[in-house]
Amino acid sequence: MVGPFSELVDDLNRREGVPPITCILSDGFMNFVAFPAAEKVGVPLVHLFTISACALLALKHHRSFLERCRATSTDDVSHSERIIDWIPGMKSMRERDMPNFLGSIDCDDPFVKFTLDVLDRTDKADATIINTFEELEQVVLTDVASLIRNIYAIGPVHLILDRIPRDEFISKHIHGNLWAEHTECLDWLDTKEPGSVLYVNFGSIAFLTHEQLTELAAGLANSDHSFLWVLRPDLVHGETVILPPGFVDETKERGFLSGWCPQEKVLNHSSIGGFLTHCGWNSILESLAAGVPMICWPKFADQQPNARYVCEEWNAGLEFGFDVNRDTVERVVKELLGSDKGKELKRSAVEWKRLAAEGSSLAGSSQNNMDKLIKDVMLRR
Repeated sequence: MVGPFSELVDDLNRREGVPPITCILSDGFMNFVAFPAAEKVGVPLVHLFTISACALLALKHHRSFLERCRATSTDDVSHSERIIDWIPGMKSMRERDMPNFLGSIDCDDPFVKFTLDVLDRTDKADATIINTFEELEQVVLTDVASLIRNIYAIGPVHLILDRIPRDEFISKHIHGNLWAEHTECLDWLDTKEPGSVLYVNFGSIAFLTHEQLTELAAGLANSDHSFLWVLRPDLVHGETVILPPGFVDETKERGFLSGWCPQEKVLNHSSIGGFLTHCGWNSILESLAAGVPMICWPKFADQQPNARYVCEEWNAGLEFGFDVNRDTVERVVKELLGSDKGKELKRSAVEWKRLAAEGSSLAGSSQNNMDKLIKDVMLRR
């Protein structure tokens, strides 16, 4: 990709009537393509990481973590509960809270190697944007800034985007979903009591096994709480999604099975009381910005540190624990939607909603950081 992209940049710069390229903004994981082009043209390169600052910090230390894992490898479950106390800025982290690349601890694994190589090249950028806000990750951002120069917290991006007037062209042609949206669930939510519904969604690419699907369905049925469950057709990897016999009939009065839905609208609906999530960063930011507490079931990559911070640092969620079965699902759903602990988490989530709105406002920290980025980096010539 390096050659074609560099040729594109050169071609645009040679065209008459086309403004010259003055900066390249690249996803941080595409720096192997963007850096050679930016260096050739002589313009600043800005990385954008759409993961959390806590996940980025964990990834910057991931090579050392893997080396320690190989030195003390064991299948003992208690091993994964060991506290990591050697990463500056991260506390209360267990080994199982570190980024997980499908269980691989091999630095030569192609996915792991690619990620480590990317993180070794973060210094190639003139600046780095992280989709977060200072009020949420201030301590972590300070430690990330000691490893990556010129860090700018600009987020939550979806709240900033909501402030931008969207004309007819943008509304029709620019979208951020991998699946077509179904909106019927919003009418169903209108019939439910405030704070009574659990929203269940595992994002665009996370998978369940058939056994996990069965246990989750049984736990939701046994919880006696209402739920809105987004069922992607490929949710069970390599298999057809088949729900347990009798599940639909048993839960038809309090359950709604949906295709892909407008998640921001769902999370901001008054009937939503909690979110069972895989802990992708977009989902966490959207949940916090809506004031909705979470049940965390991380799957891979950055989702493990995200989940730990939601539960331990931001007091906005519950985790399943090591073993996820129908009894665990039932217990945690009841705790989130019907206990004093759930009310505490709701209050905390509502406070994060206030801070997210404040940070992404025109006078907020994210706008200030955007102004500094433009002045100090993008317009420096």
